[in-house]
Amino acid sequence: MVAQPQSAQQAPSSQAPPLPARGWQARGARRPPGPLPPARPLPAAWMPDLRNPGVVGRVIVLVHLMLFGAAAMDARGYADALSALATVAEPALLSSLLAGYLAMPWLRRLPWAAVVAAAGALVVSTVVALVLLLDAAESPGVPWRQALLALLAVIVVAEYLRLRTRAFAPANAQARLNALQARIRPHFLFNSLNAVLSLIHVDPQRAEQVLEDLADLFRALMSDNASLVSVAREVDLVREYLRIESLRLGDRLQVCIDVDVAAAAALVPSLILQPLAENAVHHGIEPFAEPGDVLIRVAVIGARLSITVTNPWRATAPERAGNGMALGNIGERLDLHFDADASLHHGPVAERYEVRIDLPLRLPAKASA
Repeated sequence: MVAQPQSAQQAPSSQAPPLPARGWQARGARRPPGPLPPARPLPAAWMPDLRNPGVVGRVIVLVHLMLFGAAAMDARGYADALSALATVAEPALLSSLLAGYLAMPWLRRLPWAAVVAAAGALVVSTVVALVLLLDAAESPGVPWRQALLALLAVIVVAEYLRLRTRAFAPANAQARLNALQARIRPHFLFNSLNAVLSLIHVDPQRAEQVLEDLADLFRALMSDNASLVSVAREVDLVREYLRIESLRLGDRLQVCIDVDVAAAAALVPSLILQPLAENAVHHGIEPFAEPGDVLIRVAVIGARLSITVTNPWRATAPERAGNGMALGNIGERLDLHFDADASLHHGPVAERYEVRIDLPLRLPAKASA
């Protein structure tokens, strides 16, 4: 249940108080003292994840394309050949995908050649058993032709997965992620400096404090270039950013951050919350004279992590100019990390604009052990 929003108005003093504790801090979870916890690098293994919906979908599409091609070249006619091939291929495909899903933790410890050999043995034996069972009277003996076709299909699928996974290998993916994060950081710096500029003539002392906060914030941002960090670390970062914005906007900005205790240790892509909070302030708070609230909710739902950021929205409000890079940047990084196993949705809901991210729940090795 999301807590009631609280105004982020700051007292007119040289030392502005931080935003009130919410979420995991208010619920009793305590972050260890000292620097922010280290971020988690990309995994080194390049084994295709047979539990990922994107990988499974590509395998299904590729196998069916091969089925259509084989049926088109069969002398029995396209419809009859496709029906006969599908009767054998579909059970073999489903059984191999199910076996791969169940055995994924064990398969990660095997060489790729051994995985392909095991998949080939499973698929070929399934195809041979089905052919012998269905056509025993018409075609006695071992169906070598069907066995060879099944083995060829396994080799084609395995080679496709190997080449595609190598194309998105950790080294290449890390380079792309670094480039995407490098685009987010200057964007953050530009908008933060604009906040300082708006205070220099009005309240120089407060502008100086904001610059000091920015220095601390960027020291944390530049301390590493890792890809996966804890939710707690992201919440610390977004709190600092919103505290800076509250100095500029006063009581017009109200903030509520609610994080499940179970979600604090979950791993998410670095710099995923701050751009969403920045968008919420830019489009939902700045255009209006009256106060507005930015709500951030992070929850664990089963084996999934849900992140929701909402802000006020009016259909009649004029469209504000922006570079539109934040959502596209986050969406691309989610694709690199999780493929089709993560999603990003955004749009108006009643009188609020909502951005919702759904991704698999990942925990550090010690937490998940």
